Amino acid sequence: MPRPDWIAADWGTSRLRVWAMAPDGTPLAGARSDDGMARLAPEAFEPALLGLVSPWLAGPATIPVVISGMAGARQGWREAPYRPVPCTPLGPEMLTFDGIDPRLAVAIVPGLSQARPADVMRGEETQIAGLLAAAPGFDGIACLPGTHTKWAQISADEVVGFQTCMTGELFALLSGQSVLRHSVGATGWNAAGFAEAVDDAIGSPQKIAARLFGLRAEALLSGLAPDVARARLSGLLIGLDLAASRPYWLGQEIVLIGEGRLAGHYAEALAAQGAAVREADATEITLAGLRAARALLARKGWP
Repeated sequence: MPRPDWIAADWGTSRLRVWAMAPDGTPLAGARSDDGMARLAPEAFEPALLGLVSPWLAGPATIPVVISGMAGARQGWREAPYRPVPCTPLGPEMLTFDGIDPRLAVAIVPGLSQARPADVMRGEETQIAGLLAAAPGFDGIACLPGTHTKWAQISADEVVGFQTCMTGELFALLSGQSVLRHSVGATGWNAAGFAEAVDDAIGSPQKIAARLFGLRAEALLSGLAPDVARARLSGLLIGLDLAASRPYWLGQEIVLIGEGRLAGHYAEALAAQGAAVREADATEITLAGLRAARALLARKGWP
């Protein structure tokens, strides 16, 4: 493989993904590890990165590494202060520094913050930049499902405001650590149960605590199947998310940026409410955002 022009990195809480990039922005190779922010002390970030990219660093020359995500968190490699909205998803306030290894010149994309109601994002701003690179002039809502699902309002190339729902984390906690772990299966799915639970939660969000315990009670009294319980738990939580986020998606054009089954569940739930949804591949959008960040840095003369 030829030596890359630069390296793109997406550093999440639980995983690290890197790509060797050609001058035209085409990925030449990729690699990943489980060295997410949650398992690393600040001094361990550079060794974790080098563990993946060392084969791409032939020769002594410095190579730029553009990173989005949790490497810039307070508990990350180095803190990249948030940029307050409304603002463009990318701006000139990127954190740049030299690695201990002289072959690395590092840039970290800062996240975004919102004062009222208080909210923050890291990593999603790069995906929103990728969305705007792929669809210039987009005016609508970006939904980014995940551990902490984001709903971002985009207008005039700016993030106007956003909202975070801890939907994925709540599912993990309830299915793995609450009393519901005895009733919710680790695998399996039931589409009808999911759709019914979404409608129930959107229609009566105030009853969510009772509906959740009802899964346990129904398993004890009526033998509720674990796969049905799993789908209904997901439906209740995604429905609660949609109920809280209704001002964001109702009557809006929505781009769903995600991957895997979770994105599909959000798409299904939104479509059932009559929302206009189109899906975008999360990896492609992330790379598009990192390319936009690299171009912005290059215009500033870095490195």
